[in-house]
Amino acid sequence: MRDELTDLTDAAAAAPGGPTGTPAAPAPQGEQGAPAESDEALLARARTWLAEDPDPDTREELARLLAEVEGAAGGSRDGGQSPVAELRDRFGGTLQFGTAGLRGELGAGPMRMNRAVVIRAAAGLAAYLREHGTDGSGSPAGGVETGPGAHRAAAGAAPLVVVGYDARYKSADFARDTAAVVTGAGLRAAVLPRPLPTPVLAYAVRHLGAAAGVMVTASHNPPRDNGYKVYLGDGLQIVPPADSDIAARIAAVGPLAGVPLPESGWDVLDESLVDAYLARSGAVLTEGAPRDVEIVHTALHGVGAETARLAFERAGFPTPVAVPEQAEPDPDFPTVAFPNPEEPGAMDLAFATARRHAADTGRRPDLVVANDPDADRCAVAVPDPDAASGWRMLRGDQVGALLATHLIHKHARGTFATTIVSSSLLSRIAGAAGLPYAETLTGFKWLARVDELRYGYEEALGYCVDPQGVRDKDGITAALLIAELAAELKQSGRTLTDLLDDLDTEYGVHATDQLSVRVEDLSLISSAMVRLRSQPPTALGGLTVSAIEDLTHGTDTLPPTDGLRYHLSGDPDTGVASGRVIVRPSGTEPKLKCYLEVVAPVTEPCGLTPARDRAATVLTHIKQDLHTASGL
Repeated sequence: MRDELTDLTDAAAAAPGGPTGTPAAPAPQGEQGAPAESDEALLARARTWLAEDPDPDTREELARLLAEVEGAAGGSRDGGQSPVAELRDRFGGTLQFGTAGLRGELGAGPMRMNRAVVIRAAAGLAAYLREHGTDGSGSPAGGVETGPGAHRAAAGAAPLVVVGYDARYKSADFARDTAAVVTGAGLRAAVLPRPLPTPVLAYAVRHLGAAAGVMVTASHNPPRDNGYKVYLGDGLQIVPPADSDIAARIAAVGPLAGVPLPESGWDVLDESLVDAYLARSGAVLTEGAPRDVEIVHTALHGVGAETARLAFERAGFPTPVAVPEQAEPDPDFPTVAFPNPEEPGAMDLAFATARRHAADTGRRPDLVVANDPDADRCAVAVPDPDAASGWRMLRGDQVGALLATHLIHKHARGTFATTIVSSSLLSRIAGAAGLPYAETLTGFKWLARVDELRYGYEEALGYCVDPQGVRDKDGITAALLIAELAAELKQSGRTLTDLLDDLDTEYGVHATDQLSVRVEDLSLISSAMVRLRSQPPTALGGLTVSAIEDLTHGTDTLPPTDGLRYHLSGDPDTGVASGRVIVRPSGTEPKLKCYLEVVAPVTEPCGLTPARDRAATVLTHIKQDLHTASGL
C-alpha cells in the first residue's frame, strides 16, 4: 500500500484556480455583517492573509484584487461590484463550520473555500479528535463489518481519519491538505484511492473503524463551490454539540505557519475498499430476484458513473446505458445550469439518450436513473407518453414510498423514518405493516440517528436503504433497489407507475410540492420569516390553517430549528382531507423553502385521476397564497 499521495493533484494541476472569479450569492454558512472597518484595516488583514496563503492560485487572485483596490477610484469590476466591495465580501467574516461542515464559493479570503480555510478546519478537527478520540466521536455502531486490519484501530493506536474527495476544482488539494494536517497532528490518515462517491467515504468510516471521516464535496452545488463534510466514528454526520466544539477549535488555530504539513506519512487506500463497498451494496438485493430491467444512467458530470456501473454489473443487471455527455467527471458541469437532477433541464440529455436508445434498438428503457455529482442522491424517471420528453420524473416522496413498500415486501424490520418536510405517506405504509415510524428534522444527520433505523429517506432524493453499511443517504444502493423492484414488477407485467396507483388508492393521494425562492440578499429570507411569524396566514389554498407550530421552540420529539409548520384542515369543497406546510430557510443554499402536502381520498370507483387533479389544484393555490404571505 502506498504511503504517499502521488496522484491527488493531477486534476487541480490541469485546471488551476477553477472558477474562482465568478460572483455568487452570499454563502449561507458565512458570518456576514461584521462591524465596519476602515479601508486601511481591511487592506492590512488582506495582506496578512496573502502572506500566509499556501496556494499560488489564490495568492495570485488576491494579489490582483489588492492591486485593483489600491489603484481604484471607486470604479466597478465586471458584475457591477467595486474592488473594495469585493474585498469586503471576501473578508467580511469567516465561513462557519456547522452541522453541514463547510460549503461556499472557491476563492481567496476567509469567506471563501480555499486551502487556508481547509487547513484550519482540518487542524481544528484534529484537535477535537486528539481530545475526544474514539470515545468523543462515537464508537462504531453494532453490526459493522470488520475492515482491513492495517487500519482498524488497535488498543492505544492513534485515531484514524478517512478522507474522500470528488472531482471538483481543488478537491484533490483539500483532501491532501487534510491528510497532511491529520498526520502532522499525530493521528493516522487514509485517503480514498481516487475521486469517489460520498457513500463510499461514509461506508469506509464504519468499515475501517475510523474515528472520523472527511468528504471534500459540494454535492450538487454550482461549479464555483466546494465543501467539507465531516463524519464521526459511528459513520454519522456531525450534530450539536460536536459541530460547535470543532468550530471552537478551528477558531483557536493560530498562524498557518504553526500547523505542521508533512509531505508524507498517510496511506492511500487501494481498490479493495471500493470492492468491499460494492459487495456490501449488492447485499441489499435478494438473491435470485429478477434482473431484467434496462436503465439509462447519468452521473451529471460527477463521480458516480463507474461505481454505479460496477454495482449494477456485479449484481447481475444489464449494464446501464450511460449518457455519454455526462458520464465523465467535469468540474465545470458544462451541460447543466445546476448539477442537480431536481433542477429544470438537468435530465434533458438523459431523456434524449433514452429516446435515442429506443430508436436504435427498438426497446424503450424501463427507467432513467440519475445520481447527483457525489452520488449520494438518486433520481428516477418513468416512461410517460403524455410528457413532451416521453419521461416523467418521480418525486422523492414517490421513490421513498416505493422503496419502503419494496423493503417491507422483502420482510425488512426496524424503524422506518423520514423528515418533517417529507410526505406523511410513509407513516401510513409503516403503520399498515406494524412497523415503528419516526420523524426528524431535515437532513440525514438527524435521520441516521433514529433508534433501530431500518430505512430512512428525505424528499430531496436521499435514501438510506442499508443503515448498517452506510448510515447516510446512498444513491448507488437506492438505484440498485429501485431497479430490483422495477424488474420484479416487469416480470408480472406491471410498472412502478402501477404500484404508485395502488398506494394512492389504498392510502389516499398524498400530493407534495415545493416552493423554493432563491435570493441574492439573505436578509430577504429573514424578513420573510419575521413576516410569517408576525402576520400568519389564516387560510392557504382554500384550507383553514388549524394550527401553527413555531419550530424555533422545538417540540416533544424535535430539537429547535428555524421553521414554521402549518396544519391545514380539510374542506369538502376542495375534496382534500388535510394538508401541511413547512417553511424553513435552506441550510446549504440562499433559498427559502416551503414544503407542501395535501391528502385527497379516493372515494369513488375510477376516482384516482379526479383525486389527483383536486390535490394539484389545491397545491397550486397554496403556492400562490404563500407567495403573498411571505412577501417574496
